[in-house]
Amino acid sequence: MSFRILIADDHGVLRAGLRALLSIEPDLEVVGEAADGREVLRLARELNPDLVLLDLVMPGLGGIEVTRQLKKLLPDTRVLILTVYEDASLASEAMQAGAAGYLIKRAVESELINAIHAVCRGDLYLHPALIRALLKNLSSAPVSSVPSLSPLGRSSSCASLPKDLPAA
Repeated sequence: MSFRILIADDHGVLRAGLRALLSIEPDLEVVGEAADGREVLRLARELNPDLVLLDLVMPGLGGIEVTRQLKKLLPDTRVLILTVYEDASLASEAMQAGAAGYLIKRAVESELINAIHAVCRGDLYLHPALIRALLKNLSSAPVSSVPSLSPLGRSSSCASLPKDLPAA
């Protein structure tokens, strides 16, 4: 199976380099290139790619807004953000908009290929540096910000199945 990819970045040299890198992979096919956000939407409608490899900051519409609109237009098309911004809040915003992955441009070639394959398979992908940042933010959250769980009952520490469910 071959995955059809639309490359979206406002830097022509980067698009050419990505095209060359991806052309080596037998199961990846670059079907188009876009230099701005509006062109991404137009080409995505026309080409119906499996994946849009999308820069976060582009002329016209930015990557997060393009992602939102792409997910409405083509819900089965996956979006992998490729950006210089190593920012957990931007990654979170992109994922909430519908991106399936967020990769930093300083990633090595094999990491990009792995991220593309993961996202095309239906998995989510986050650059390892962002995972560390997100986990650090979670671990430094004050205890009062963690929701409390209500007790299940005083007589037992285990929840019981409702009576109308069959036992396993």
